[in-house]
Amino acid sequence: MHRFLIVIEKAEGNYSAYSPDLPGCIATGASREETERNMHEAIEMHVRGLIEDNLPVPVSTSFAEYVAVP
Repeated sequence: MHRFLIVIEKAEGNYSAYSPDLPGCIATGASREETERNMHEAIEMHVRGLIEDNLPVPVSTSFAEYVAVP
């Protein structure tokens, strides 16, 4: 099983998502939930394509933290 961090951003009128560990793998959606589902499908397709092409699946090294500032 592979796990990848995804970043979801609010845009004008929709949402977009990407994974820092999978360059070029992106998704959009009308809502945050739809975007998350679409990104899940995009990552599955991306990883499946890498495996079919006998390319290595990247190891996830990204993480996220919130930083509070006064």
